[in-house]
Amino acid sequence: MNLELLESFGQNYPEEADGTLDCISMALTCTFNRWGTLLAVGCNDGRIVIWDFLTRGIAKIISAHIHPVCSLCWSRDGHKLVSASTDNIVSLWDVLTGDCDQRFRFPSPILKLQYHPRDLDKVLVCPMKSAPVLLTLSDSKHVVLPVDDDSDLNVVAAFDRRGEYIYTGNAKGKILVLNTDTQDLVASFRVTTGTSNTTAIKSIEFARKGSCFLINTADRIIRVYDGREILTCGRDGEPEPMQKLQDLVNRTPWKRCCFSGDGEYIVAGSARQHALYIWEKSIGNLVKILHGTRGELLLDVAWHPVRPIIASISSGVVSIWAQNQVENWSAFAPDFKELDENVEYEERESEFDIEDEDKSEPEQTGADAAEDEEVDVTSVDPIVAFCSSDEELEDFKALLYLPIAPEVEDPEENPFGPPPDAAGQTTPVEDVSAHTGSGDKKRQPSSEGVPPKKKARTTTIELQGVPSDEVHPLLGVKGDSKSKKKTAGRPKGSKGKEKDFPFRPKPYRGDRVYPDGAVAGGGAGGGMKGRAEGGLTAAGSLVSQSYKQHDIGGLD
Repeated sequence: MNLELLESFGQNYPEEADGTLDCISMALTCTFNRWGTLLAVGCNDGRIVIWDFLTRGIAKIISAHIHPVCSLCWSRDGHKLVSASTDNIVSLWDVLTGDCDQRFRFPSPILKLQYHPRDLDKVLVCPMKSAPVLLTLSDSKHVVLPVDDDSDLNVVAAFDRRGEYIYTGNAKGKILVLNTDTQDLVASFRVTTGTSNTTAIKSIEFARKGSCFLINTADRIIRVYDGREILTCGRDGEPEPMQKLQDLVNRTPWKRCCFSGDGEYIVAGSARQHALYIWEKSIGNLVKILHGTRGELLLDVAWHPVRPIIASISSGVVSIWAQNQVENWSAFAPDFKELDENVEYEERESEFDIEDEDKSEPEQTGADAAEDEEVDVTSVDPIVAFCSSDEELEDFKALLYLPIAPEVEDPEENPFGPPPDAAGQTTPVEDVSAHTGSGDKKRQPSSEGVPPKKKARTTTIELQGVPSDEVHPLLGVKGDSKSKKKTAGRPKGSKGKEKDFPFRPKPYRGDRVYPDGAVAGGGAGGGMKGRAEGGLTAAGSLVSQSYKQHDIGGLD
């Protein structure tokens, strides 16, 4: 894999669909690790599916939450993964073992969370209708970031590229730049739509390379700024955006925006349909529109950190967009010719001779120079694409890939534990959930040699003045018509039993009739027919009972 060859002279953005990733469950959010080797996908059943992106196979499944996963973020070294679910819980996961290290319970739903780009001990959390919170994982403490207006708490936040500053934006278009360590205000400005009208900030995204960042606002315009200019303007500055990107024809609102791996392109997903718009940052021109299936709504977009590949989520499926790979056989040999039709081959005179008599003698100077030159085959040069501008070496402790247990055709009685003769020895248990389709750890029987897993520490985050009855946007708006329909359901109590399963078979001679109406074939007159009827009625009563519980409880 020669990453240096990726800097081609052609376009460096995807052009067509390149398959899908089916996570079995409905996918809601996705994110690449720092090298693009692993893709974490959060699902609506609370599971986190980690894909090996090179082989396009599932490497691990973590049964993370009970409720849907709404946000994910990798740590810098790839060993940790932080997730948030719609039940207001933030969890820290060890990717290799699949264990939960810590949990934080918030009073309101989590809209977004982000790991510190350099410090593995800090996580930025954006609760709904609350000021952003900076978590410290080592001591489970939190700091509430200052906001511009206490009455406007619809705030989004993001770390800059190296985590030195935190950028926050509110519903009135005010951007604050805070120092990460001291939370002091460094710079601020207001995003305006013209004269004095302001627009709400929907999201702030930073490029992986360079100092640029984009702001997605409610006026359907994506503004690109230079971070260095923002810092020089200071407080209440008036910086001008480098680019203003929008769909002038359809006036499309944007669901999700992000930069390409090299920071030269910007992709934005439409909030109306499964469509991806790609702009070139330097010029600001629209270079490509990728259309998915009609009628689907886009949920999330992620650009590969190194390659021109985009992952998008709609209708619970992860779609992959990439470049069209054209085979160029002449690259293997300069004299290689591609033929449109068969041509009779003409043999050269000395082509199949054992010794070529007409061969010219090679020049001694070039041959001697090649023999004397020593080739270094031991030292490994760092890959430039994996290093930051202030780094010279790669992170050798980084987790790029996950081990996968081989599939066993004829498993033994205890396939997940050690053999009986090696009960005293502790052997690491590989995660086989990728092949069984379930990441439930309860299926792994605990043996004597394996120590029990420690329970994750749960910390409750207390936030003053934050409403605790808010509903996450993924689950619907509080008080809307859909939620009212769900809670209404069928009539409760004994009157609804007959409506659930109206079928009542007639009792045959010798059958026993129970008070609830169930029939059991007991006598000789009932025979086979009576037993079949009784079985059907028993099954029917079970179905009605479970259906009624499901209907009263409502859908998750």
